Order: sequence, then C-alpha cells, then structure tokens
Amino acid sequence: MTSTRLPDQRHELFLTDGGIETDLIYRRHLDLPHFAAFPLLDTSTGRAALRNYYTDYIDIAAANGSALMLESPTWRANPDWGTLLGYPALELNRLNKAGITLMRDLQTQRTSGVAEVIISGSVGPRYDGYATDACLQPEEAANYHRPQLQALAKAGADMASAYTITHTGEAIGIVRAARDIGLPIAVSFTVETDGRLPSGITLAAAITEVDAAAPPDYFLVNCAHPTHIQPALANPGPWIKRIVGVRANASRRSHAEFDQATALDDGDPAEFANDVGNLVELLPALAVVGGCCGTDSRHIGALAAIRRPPA
Repeated sequence: MTSTRLPDQRHELFLTDGGIETDLIYRRHLDLPHFAAFPLLDTSTGRAALRNYYTDYIDIAAANGSALMLESPTWRANPDWGTLLGYPALELNRLNKAGITLMRDLQTQRTSGVAEVIISGSVGPRYDGYATDACLQPEEAANYHRPQLQALAKAGADMASAYTITHTGEAIGIVRAARDIGLPIAVSFTVETDGRLPSGITLAAAITEVDAAAPPDYFLVNCAHPTHIQPALANPGPWIKRIVGVRANASRRSHAEFDQATALDDGDPAEFANDVGNLVELLPALAVVGGCCGTDSRHIGALAAIRRPPA
C-alpha cells in the first residue's frame, strides 16, 4: 500500500542524497557497469555499501533536523538496462522491490532525529539520459515503465520519481502508467547549458505540455548545474510553481563533456550550495533539494543550511 504523502513546504526543505553513481564509482571505488547501482542490491556486500552510502545523508538530515527523501537505487532497473546487465524481468521485479525494502529498513533503523521521511522509487529513462534521437510515444512509454512502477508500488514506496527525462512523450507515458497503478509520481527533466531540454524545447514548454496531457504530482529538474537551470527560469509563468525539486550537478560541464570525461569534477560544495540557493529565490514551490552527478555528502551538508527567503 502506498502513501499519499508528498513533499511540500511544511518543512524548511526536504534533503535528498547526492549523485549515487558517481559517489559509488569515484569515492567508494565500486564497479558499476552501465552506470547502474541496482545490481548492488543483489549481494550482501553490495547492500552494505548502499547502507553506508545512504547513512551519510540520513546523518546530515538528523544533525540539521531536516526532512529527508530517500530515493531507491533503481534508476537503471528497467528492462533494456536490465537485459544489458543480465537481469530478466522477474529478477528486475525482485530488485526493484529490494530497493524499497532497503529504504524502509533504513527508515526504521536509522532516521531518529529526521523531521520526516518520504520514500521514493527512482525511475530512469529507457535510453541514455542525454539522448536526443530516441523519442518514446506516450503509450509505448507507459507500457515500458509500468512493470517497474508496479514493483515499486507493491513494495510500499510512498511515490516514484522519474529522473533525467529528456522528452515529453516519455514523461506523459510514465505519468499515465503511475496513475493506472495508483502511485504518486514526479517527473524530473534535465536541461543543457542553455536551460533547454536536450530535445531543444524550453522547460516551460515541456512542463506545460505534460501538464496538459497527464499532470504528475510535481516536477523537478536534475542532472544540470544550477547555473544551467537558471536560464530556464528567466521568464516565469504559472508553470514555475509546478517545480518542487532540484537535484543539480556539481560540475559546470555540459552533458557532452560529461560523456567524454575520465575524471570526476566535484566542483566546490560551498559554491554549489550558493548556486542552488539562488534557485530557491526563483522557485516559489521548491521543497526538495539534493544532488546529481559529482555531488556527495559534502554538497548535501552545505545544502542543509539553505533557507527560503521571507514570504
């Protein structure tokens, strides 16, 4: 049974974790083929590594009395990526459920002092997170993502969050599948350095189009540096109040530069928090802040000090 609790402004800000894949690869020196963290759920050693990773963020939230959104490590746990990694449908179903079970265990065992915990099942795009040449139609996207969303719901996720989405068609399909299941759903678009989606449309146009066809519970923006997100907010309209979360990159690199990089660019945590703080002033409904590529507990610790401007 899923909860109807969603993040809002009843707390100062909900924190999330950082960039799980880059943290696990570059700071914890784990091998993640195809940039996938979910296979770690399949071994006791992997689960221990994930517990250690999430505990850092739980401790930050507890130390600051913050609310926390725990996102399962299942961003890549969909059929195409599962096939590449040797996991058929039944195994993917099992591991998606295991991701939520791990979050529930952490909530029970570790979150004393945290203001509130919401558990979200993380969903990713069918294709590469920066792809512009592969565009799913809504019905195809709904059919593709439905099994993962069903597994997350059956395991007891409060909601699901679809991250690094580049096309409106896939976003609409994900929302429709989640609505069929009865699972609250958030959609997170990624943007390029100019604030536009990789497909070239504006963030405003993408949110407006998805809201007209299949509105999610809210939107986020992720996998872009805060200074790349800021241009997307230059001409605000009613759509801007639909953005409730930001999970930003530490680096100012473009997506193309990321694909060519051989070393981690983790930026400066204090500067990162200042840049995210600038977005807080532009997003009146913002309730969730966290990190994406290159960020870790240092960056989220710095974000914990952010406060909303006076009303």
